[in-house]
Amino acid sequence: MIRTAIFFLVWIALYPAQAQSTWNPTPSTYCNPMNLDYAFIPSRHTYYGREESHRSTADPVIVNYKNDLYLFSTNQNGYWWSADMAKWHFVKKDFRINRSNDNVCAPGAWAWGDTLLFMPSHMDADRMPLYVSTDPKNGRWEELVDSFPQKHAWDPSFFKDDDGKAYLYWGSSNLYPLYGVELDPAKRYTPTGPVAELMLLHPDRHGWERFGENNSDTTIAPYMEGAWMTKHNGKYYFQYAAPGTEWNVYADGVYVGDHPLGPFTYAPYNPFSLKPGGFITGAGHGSTFQDKHGNYWHVATGLNWIKYKFERRLNLFPAGFDPEGQLYCNTAFGDYPQYLSKGARDHRESAFTGWMMLSYRKKTWTSSSLPGKDPALATDENIRTYWSAATANEGEYLAMDLGYRCKVYALQINYADEDAHLYDKQSGIYHQYQILHSLDGQNWHMLVDKSKNDADVPHDYIELTKPVKTRYLKIVNIHMAAGKFALAGFRVFGKGPGKKPRPVQGFRAERQPDTREVAFSWQPSAGAYAYQIYYGIQPDKLYNCILVHDADSYLFKGLDRDTPYYFAIEALGEGGVSGRRVGK
Repeated sequence: MIRTAIFFLVWIALYPAQAQSTWNPTPSTYCNPMNLDYAFIPSRHTYYGREESHRSTADPVIVNYKNDLYLFSTNQNGYWWSADMAKWHFVKKDFRINRSNDNVCAPGAWAWGDTLLFMPSHMDADRMPLYVSTDPKNGRWEELVDSFPQKHAWDPSFFKDDDGKAYLYWGSSNLYPLYGVELDPAKRYTPTGPVAELMLLHPDRHGWERFGENNSDTTIAPYMEGAWMTKHNGKYYFQYAAPGTEWNVYADGVYVGDHPLGPFTYAPYNPFSLKPGGFITGAGHGSTFQDKHGNYWHVATGLNWIKYKFERRLNLFPAGFDPEGQLYCNTAFGDYPQYLSKGARDHRESAFTGWMMLSYRKKTWTSSSLPGKDPALATDENIRTYWSAATANEGEYLAMDLGYRCKVYALQINYADEDAHLYDKQSGIYHQYQILHSLDGQNWHMLVDKSKNDADVPHDYIELTKPVKTRYLKIVNIHMAAGKFALAGFRVFGKGPGKKPRPVQGFRAERQPDTREVAFSWQPSAGAYAYQIYYGIQPDKLYNCILVHDADSYLFKGLDRDTPYYFAIEALGEGGVSGRRVGK
């Protein structure tokens, strides 16, 4: 490492830290996965794969409380709040009943007037409090109910109707249904009336509910969980997740009814939230909420399976209801830069910035690499693979040749937890790095200086104040929050010098003998690195999207058996996005 240290000293002399910053501290865009200071898995639970230290969370709930958004999720020893969805502030709060309890797995929350309600779901609790707060920013909570009567309501969610009546939903099983019951707010939210069995999965009819990667496992019954209720125009949209959190096809579906406890009818456009391809996959077990402008969003669980199958992150997608009342979630370009909302807008229209992927499979070189952790794994658009340097030392670096001069608008730094030895929520850890750029690979200039950063940023997203035209990029480590300097993705977004690909030719969508499956095929489009396949139940409702890299065919097993569909495809290139080709 002497050679690395010498390089770093020379580099510091040439490019001092006081170089003018070119990144925007108040960005107008965001990029999934959400850049949160995720906790490491609990040290006391082998359930989460404690044999290898890693971060994880899942099962997110976001509620709008006094025009600020509050985000609760699994095992975080607290929660986050945000005024703009660009910056999230963590509030430490331990809701455990005793030290043996799981720390809030799949919690429930609801905002009503001046009150924010919260309910954990512990694995082994002998009592289940219901918490209330009127000052959640400062972490002030009281137990409204010492032991909630429905204390075995695993994976709970709340809903309070316009008439003041309250409801609790719960369930997580591949055998038992999801449940609901009315609560009496006047009697400290005591359950009143019978418990209703709301729904079961039907994978024989609904292909997307089948278990396994790409819905391919027929040996295990799928799991249903993630109950959530949204009321829109007098209708009740009961949402649920299937078929399992550890799969790329983890998705959310919906049943619709005229009463909070049903009966409900299965929506023919299911699932409404799906993301089986791309850098981070999965869009299940989430919640639908409105921002201060009235726009709907859907926050959901994404899969980051590197160390363990339940290693997960959070993704945020534009959502809404179309004029006919169809609930949709816009996951197209779901892990590319998207515009945040500054006012009311139609989320059927894309919020994608148009900044294309410039780093996919580009030539890379590094200061060092661990065996099997090659630098190409930082540019393969797969969060489940990663490059790692041999150490966490200052000066370790990864460099990239974009191949030609491009306009770079944004970057995303996705760290991996190589050789980490931390458990539970951490405070005081932080990442520090600098990014250089060059036109010739010899003369380097500062692009992003985060040498003074004091925050934990495992998925740091950088929006540049203005695009820079460059060819070579280099990220240099200064300080790691945990473990070795390792990257699951050094992602570069912008515009290449070429034209956008031409529309795809020869697109075919053939329903298989098992009509839950469809075989797509097409001719490769010159200049395309990926394709997006859209589908839906009407030609103007192609709301679901599948991203496929480097392929000319794809077998999708997530259709409903008796539903006719419409399909379209577009090509993605560094110069832009082609027009769509449609089919049926």
